[in-house]
Amino acid sequence: MKIVITGAAGMLGTHLQYRLKSFDAYKRAVVALDREAYNDDAALYDALDGADVVVHCAGINRDEEAVLEDGNRALADRLASMLERVGGSPHLFYTNSIQKGADSAYGRGKEAASDVFRSWAARAEARYSDLVLPHIFGEGGRPYYNSAVQTFCEQLAKGEPLSINGSGRLELIHAQDVAAAIVDSIERGVSGEQRIKGTALSVAEVAGKLIAMHDSYTGGIIPNLDNRLDLQLFNTLRFSIFPDFYPCELALHTDPRGSLYEAVKSHNGGQTFLSTTKPGITRGNHYHHHKVERFLVIKGEAVIRIRRLLDDTVDSFTVSGDNPVFIDMPTFHTHSITNIGKGELLTLFWSHAIFDPENPDTYFEPVLDEKE
Repeated sequence: MKIVITGAAGMLGTHLQYRLKSFDAYKRAVVALDREAYNDDAALYDALDGADVVVHCAGINRDEEAVLEDGNRALADRLASMLERVGGSPHLFYTNSIQKGADSAYGRGKEAASDVFRSWAARAEARYSDLVLPHIFGEGGRPYYNSAVQTFCEQLAKGEPLSINGSGRLELIHAQDVAAAIVDSIERGVSGEQRIKGTALSVAEVAGKLIAMHDSYTGGIIPNLDNRLDLQLFNTLRFSIFPDFYPCELALHTDPRGSLYEAVKSHNGGQTFLSTTKPGITRGNHYHHHKVERFLVIKGEAVIRIRRLLDDTVDSFTVSGDNPVFIDMPTFHTHSITNIGKGELLTLFWSHAIFDPENPDTYFEPVLDEKE
């Protein structure tokens, strides 16, 4: 199968790639087109040639009114024209908006783009899925562009006051939930208009949740994450403060009997385990979609390496049991820990949820290039 994603460098396009990477059947099926590739005739033609599925995530969310109205249709015209040149009939998905058809430049532009795709699908006798999406947020989104959630997280990370529209309302959905719906529709061959529902909250409620989470977490306590949306908001917040927030030092209380420090303070319980690692050995090389996971070296010396998916940049933290610190692994970042000392390494690992072998939320991915 060949799955083409336009707007692949944007938040939703990135999260769709994250999702597809988690399935062996799709790992090598994705052709990701960023803006430069989308504007290149040869690159776009080659990508669409032989495509089974095309997910059009490319779009313009914020700009002058004329650009919003005309730009989204122009992007659709370009894709439809190139599909006609290629001559294929892939299943086309359009990431539309609940604002489509509204009396606004953005709404009119999104509706016009959908009309372009619907007409192409009729001519090509292809399946077309018009995904009507609410307010999308998620790890790695752009503040002041994708979502108020992203903006609030950025402001909290910088210690700035939040810009809250107290009368505004949102219907929130995490980008992974949208990506999961797309994958499900691909597998079942579902076409037509699909309204994907989110959770309705006021802007003030969302801001209040994030402020409370930030205050609790920076105060040393992991907030209650029993609610799925709260977990998604918290992981988006943690993504925004990485890597500057880490490593986090722990207060070491010492007296003639020895030392004591609090390793984890949480409203979630979760699961704690200890591991020993021999010199030169590496553990990990995996990532999570949802899990909050803490690394804390108790004895020995180690280097913790963390790399965001689809990125080559590796953040490295050298840690020691002599100076206890913790690092919480951000979602969609592959991570590992290597014993760089001469003796045995003793590490405490904590997760906010008890491990479920039926749904481990653990995906293999080397942090470093295997040639290194």
